[in-house]
Amino acid sequence: MTTQTATTQTAIIYPETDGQPMPDGEYQSPIHADALTTLRTHFRNSPDVRVNGNTLLYYMQGNPNISVSPDCYVATGLSPEQQENIDRNNTYRLWEVGKPPEFVMEIASYSTKSNDLAGKRALYASLGISEYWRYDQTGGDHYGEPLVGERLVDGEYQPLRMREDEDGRVWASSAALNLDLYWDNGDLRFWDPVAEEWLRNHEEEHDGRLEERAGRLAAESRADQEQSARLAEQSARQAAEQRAQTAESRLAELQAQLHQLRGE
Repeated sequence: MTTQTATTQTAIIYPETDGQPMPDGEYQSPIHADALTTLRTHFRNSPDVRVNGNTLLYYMQGNPNISVSPDCYVATGLSPEQQENIDRNNTYRLWEVGKPPEFVMEIASYSTKSNDLAGKRALYASLGISEYWRYDQTGGDHYGEPLVGERLVDGEYQPLRMREDEDGRVWASSAALNLDLYWDNGDLRFWDPVAEEWLRNHEEEHDGRLEERAGRLAAESRADQEQSARLAEQSARQAAEQRAQTAESRLAELQAQLHQLRGE
């Protein structure tokens, strides 16, 4: 008698969250949200770019217990299939996407600073992430520097040249984003050297949209007023022409009557 044993392969579940609250959320959340909004707005017309953060990036196939969650990442050069893969899984699975993000940034806090400077730095280098940035709103209480950018060279991170302006702003250029990143008196700002303008943050984007809407409404109002003025002018001209024609007709009638009275 032959006994057959059925082998059942259990699908591995990669959770969309590790079940733990994000550390120092109240401190980091506004900075994180502002950075994501700013970069998403900047890249909104680039379908091959994905901007995200505080989501899970899995990097070891077959082990759903190992992941990392950057505060902010930017992946460029993604095909529609790669974008769809991330959307479908609701996580970034490195072995399925086929490439790591080019840019990662961590936002300093008391509880995360040690891991950001050591564990995550080594991990991001091993994953092949081209640039690793660290932003310290305090100006250096956590990281020792207000802003640090590093670029991966031969498997190791090398510091980018940080510049300090006379007004105290610290900045460096990101080749991954084609942008300059600034620590500006505690604010994180992005400068577009091609367009020669600052990227608008969340508040500025909101205010800018209100200004643009107000500008459109004002322009529409001016256009309506100009149209009304043109119509009024046209109506007045037509009325004047009509009065002139009526006067000419009346004059012709009177002249005819006068000729008739004279027997002409």
